Amino acid sequence: MELRTSQALKLLHDFEFELVHDDAADLSARQLAVLLTVYLEQPPHTVRGLAAKLKVTKPVITRALDSMGRLELLTRRRDMADRRNVIVQRTVKGALYVERLGDVLVAKAKELPR
Repeated sequence: MELRTSQALKLLHDFEFELVHDDAADLSARQLAVLLTVYLEQPPHTVRGLAAKLKVTKPVITRALDSMGRLELLTRRRDMADRRNVIVQRTVKGALYVERLGDVLVAKAKELPR
């Protein structure tokens, strides 16, 4: 699928509009980037690794994980092999949320004028 710039922006607008007008949690762009990285890329994921990948500090990742942890989209646990590391793990609720994001995006893409 090839999109013109105007179509891509319309898709982004419609996708975000749908997300803010339903009952699901509103995530910031940073939180969404963390969430999608954890769910779409091979684990393991650590706070340190996510910070490096997204080019932000560890406290930025920690704040995002705090928010998403309260929503039960991700969990954290200490790496027992190396107690300096914190492992970020997927949850069932998070997997369903990410699947719903994909469904919304596909539906909105189908609505784009050709």
